[in-house]
Amino acid sequence: METPVTRDIIDDAELEVLDHWLRGHAADADATLLLDGVHGMLTALAIGPDPALPAEWLPEVLHAPFENPEQGATVLALLAKLNDSIPAELEGETYEPVLGEVDRAVVAPEQNAHNELTAAGWCEGFSRGIDLRASIWESRLAEDAELMEMLSPIMALAVDDGVLAADVPIAKLDDDEYEGCLAQIPDAVEAVAHYWRVRPPTERERTAGGGASSSAFASLPARRGGRWVH
Repeated sequence: METPVTRDIIDDAELEVLDHWLRGHAADADATLLLDGVHGMLTALAIGPDPALPAEWLPEVLHAPFENPEQGATVLALLAKLNDSIPAELEGETYEPVLGEVDRAVVAPEQNAHNELTAAGWCEGFSRGIDLRASIWESRLAEDAELMEMLSPIMALAVDDGVLAADVPIAKLDDDEYEGCLAQIPDAVEAVAHYWRVRPPTERERTAGGGASSSAFASLPARRGGRWVH
């Protein structure tokens, strides 16, 4: 009897190293993904219809040359481990999103800060991951309302945090609703992963062209404006 292969999952100390590097090399608030955003993007790619090579998603993360080869090797190894950890956690039913923490010192009184955690960065990254396979997502979402329903907690958070623009005005989530949506992210991610496993994209969907954002995540990520930090 063969012993199952145990995948090495990134640990908290390694996440802290990667988080520190990403913060120290952030290009600007509009374009740069921090750790929560990178995790959201890699999650969307891991559970989505078609895998993406590192050459496709690394430009979303890295915006300048490494200072030296040692630094490059360390950062790339940590990004690869983070990427590999997501399917391993899904397989072991231990997946949790990497969320940001609210810096209440910079939240204006009129802004709605939900408790201590925010999904703004994670949702921003998730939307970029979907956009890397926009044509397939767009085609399927137009035909299957079930997939949109699976994504509804993530969509609600993305709209509430200003990552996505809604077609019509939507009332802000209250604290309990926001926390409820946060708690639903793991189940939503697992459901979408299962959906694409059992209903993979058709050849027509794969060859439908692309480049445009998906209908579900059509808006560019809204500026976070320094409101959120890890």
